[in-house]
Amino acid sequence: MSEDNAIPAGKKTDTATFGTGCFWCTEAVFQELKGVLKATSGYTGGHVANPSYEEVCTGTTGHAEALQIIYDPAVITYDELLEVFWEAHDPTSLNKQGNDVGTQYRSAIFYHNAEQKEKAEHYKAELNKSGAYDKPIVTEITGFTKFYPAEDYHQNYYNTHGSQPYCYLVIRPKVEKFEKVFKNKLKKNN
Repeated sequence: MSEDNAIPAGKKTDTATFGTGCFWCTEAVFQELKGVLKATSGYTGGHVANPSYEEVCTGTTGHAEALQIIYDPAVITYDELLEVFWEAHDPTSLNKQGNDVGTQYRSAIFYHNAEQKEKAEHYKAELNKSGAYDKPIVTEITGFTKFYPAEDYHQNYYNTHGSQPYCYLVIRPKVEKFEKVFKNKLKKNN
C-alpha cells in the first residue's frame, strides 16, 4: 500500500495507535489488512515535541515507536485490530522486541476514546486470565496525546526495502506468519 493513497473524502474512518517494538515490522503487517486505509510509522507517548528518530533511539524522549492506523470501521473493527496487535509482537516483553531494546520498543496501546480503553483493558485481562502467554502481559495502556510521523525514509519501509537483510531476515518471517494466521483479512485476498 502506498502512503500516497488519499483517504476518500467523506469516508467514515477511525484511528488506532499501537506501539509494538520496531515500527517497520508491524507497519508491514497492518498495511495488508482489509479496511486499513493508512498505516504511518511514528512516535508517541513522550515528552519532547517533534522528536527525530535519533532522539527517540536514545530512549530519553519517552516516545515509543508506534503506528498510527487510519481504518474503515465498516470493514475492520477495533477488536480485529487488537487481535492483530496481540499477535504481531510479544506483549510480555518489557521494553524489548527481538534485538531491539529500550523504552522506545515497549508494547503499548494509545487509546483515543473510552471505548478503545475498555476494549484494550478487557483483551489484556482476558489474555492474562486465559494463560495464552507463558508470562504476564506488560502492554502499557495509556491515553493518546500526540503522534509525530517518522521521517519519510521510515514510511512503507518493508515494501520499499524488502531485499535488505533486516527486512529479509526479521520482517519477512513475521509477515509470512501473519499472512497464514490472518489470511481471510488480507487485502490481496479480495
